[in-house]
Amino acid sequence: MRTKGFHHVAIICSNYDRSKQFYTEILGFPIIQETYRAARNSYKLDLKVGEGDAIELFSFPDPPDRPGRPEACGLRHLSFAVEDLDQAVAELQSKGVEVEPIRVDELTGKRFTFFQDPDQLPLEIYEA
Repeated sequence: MRTKGFHHVAIICSNYDRSKQFYTEILGFPIIQETYRAARNSYKLDLKVGEGDAIELFSFPDPPDRPGRPEACGLRHLSFAVEDLDQAVAELQSKGVEVEPIRVDELTGKRFTFFQDPDQLPLEIYEA
């Protein structure tokens, strides 16, 4: 199989309005399309992340909790490439988002850091 890249990443949130505000207003991802699916009592929000990248943000009634251990099997975190890490950190902090101290990738020498979405999903910004 030969792929062209990622098509999208899907996220299930516990509070749709809070997560929609976080991803659109705090992170600044433009809305591609918002759909309410009555049969599932669920919203699906398509967000533009990069040139061809997207996040699908879903709401479902009573989703199960995410495993609490950071080393639990499954998706570990999402990473977003930024040009200026210091500027991105300052912008997040100005909007009330707690950001971990900046680290340096021992393999690439590039700087990165982590923060969390409203459901404590770990998100990374990586200076590219």
